[in-house]
Amino acid sequence: MNDDARITALLHTLDRLPGPAHLEFPDGFDHARTKARAIRLQDRLTRDFGHPCGLDDQNQDASYSFEIDVPGHATGAGVPLVLRLSNFGDLAAVTVPGPLGQESPEGAVAPGPLRMADTALRDLGYVPVPVRLLHRPYDGVSTWLAAEAPDRATWWTRFFDYL
Repeated sequence: MNDDARITALLHTLDRLPGPAHLEFPDGFDHARTKARAIRLQDRLTRDFGHPCGLDDQNQDASYSFEIDVPGHATGAGVPLVLRLSNFGDLAAVTVPGPLGQESPEGAVAPGPLRMADTALRDLGYVPVPVRLLHRPYDGVSTWLAAEAPDRATWWTRFFDYL
């Protein structure tokens, strides 16, 4: 099974996890543990990039709780990296800001900084998910998500966005 197929299967598996009467997080989600890991990731990225990286922990009504920003001057391209951490299965997405929201960083940032972000994520136990897979139409089990956003629900919406 190739990486895309493996990650797509993981998304479908996580989508079926039992949870409360909403889609924000599964049963057993440990916010304090997740925040501690996010802070470790922020510290690691700050060290690796040699510049302070910001941590946004003020997200509510979303399927993610934390976002770490690597400043544009640290990436060498003038384009910031945004690492969004899902509330599900240690999923993480590396993006850049764009006109449609968070977009794929390939082509906007050199491969070196992307590898540094990917390595930091993997070293701390996260599963990086390519943005191109997340922008595929949502075809999971949530009838609520499909009904609320029938023409725009994606896997990004399910695991990395406001609900």
